[in-house]
Amino acid sequence: MDFNMKKLASDAGIFFTRAVQFTEEKFGQAEKTELDAQFENLLARADSTKNWTEKILRQTEVLLQPNPSARVEEFLYEKLDRKVPSRVTNGELLAQYMAEAASELGPTTPYGKTLIKVAEAEKHLGAAERDFIHTASINFLTPLRTFLEGDWKTISKERRLLHNRRLDLDACKARLKKAKAAEAKATTVPDFQETRPRNYILSASASAAEQELRVAQTEFDRQAEVTRLLLEGISSTHVNHLRCLHEFVESQTTYYAQCYRHMLDLQKQLGRFPGTFVGTTEPASPPLSSTSPTTAAATMPGGPSVAGLAPPGEAALRLEEVAPPASGTRKARVLYDYEAADSSELALLADELITVYSLPGMDPDWLIGERGNKKGKVPVTYLELLS
Repeated sequence: MDFNMKKLASDAGIFFTRAVQFTEEKFGQAEKTELDAQFENLLARADSTKNWTEKILRQTEVLLQPNPSARVEEFLYEKLDRKVPSRVTNGELLAQYMAEAASELGPTTPYGKTLIKVAEAEKHLGAAERDFIHTASINFLTPLRTFLEGDWKTISKERRLLHNRRLDLDACKARLKKAKAAEAKATTVPDFQETRPRNYILSASASAAEQELRVAQTEFDRQAEVTRLLLEGISSTHVNHLRCLHEFVESQTTYYAQCYRHMLDLQKQLGRFPGTFVGTTEPASPPLSSTSPTTAAATMPGGPSVAGLAPPGEAALRLEEVAPPASGTRKARVLYDYEAADSSELALLADELITVYSLPGMDPDWLIGERGNKKGKVPVTYLELLS
């Protein structure tokens, strides 16, 4: 118990000495040991690395999870060392709603068919997003958190210890300076009333202060070297974060490439941008007929067939020769503008009325449309059939 009380009193004395030294430095009444320029640059570099790492980490978390409530929930699960529950992505939830809407509104209607196709694409987008979030969290966010919660805490602890060692060193310097000044004054004006020479006492006090200064200087130098080594390790941290950044870019590139591919497939299915896409020579618009021209001509009553697998030029020529069936033509109102990909298709303007009909063997997502003396393929999803 006595030992603990002595230690407590000693710690209190050290704390008081440091507080006095710190206060006097702030008011300019005490000298302060300055660190060398290289050390100061290392400190500034470390502080900058820590600040920007925090900002990048926080904003990446916002990018991966825009919902602040979800981020707080994930944070609490991590602090409690519990597994974060699986969460449905926005794309997957939208796909679910679209599929349910198609089931209720009619999966065989043009709107229902389109809802089903878009729902499938959104489901793929949601799965790609889930994989991207998982990969980015492991390869990018985790190393940043490890630095802030591990390496940086160690650096901060050693820096605080160095600051205390510096205060102790400057306090010893101040005591030695005062002891030297008192000794010099006593030498010139001795005190004859004392039974013991005063200059002898002051000399012993100065010797003790010098000894304390040497010990404080040694501890400060040792701590400065430890802190310097940790600060120089920031270069290794930059190399590690650079590698993680490359992995993050790679995962993000993969994610957007998957999204692009899924949307291209969806556009081909919807016929929004028919024609040839980059990286493939496969036509985006579906063929009008799965049979050959000879077979179609033999089986189709009332006129020649449209060659769905023929080149666009030949298909356009045959379209001009196709006669509408005696019955089965309907009026349709165009819902959206549509740009024809080639001469086999008919360009559409929103709200115009056209005559449409189907031919045997045609893809159910396409019809033959007529407007005046012009005719061509038109996508069903752009039409509202009237009669």
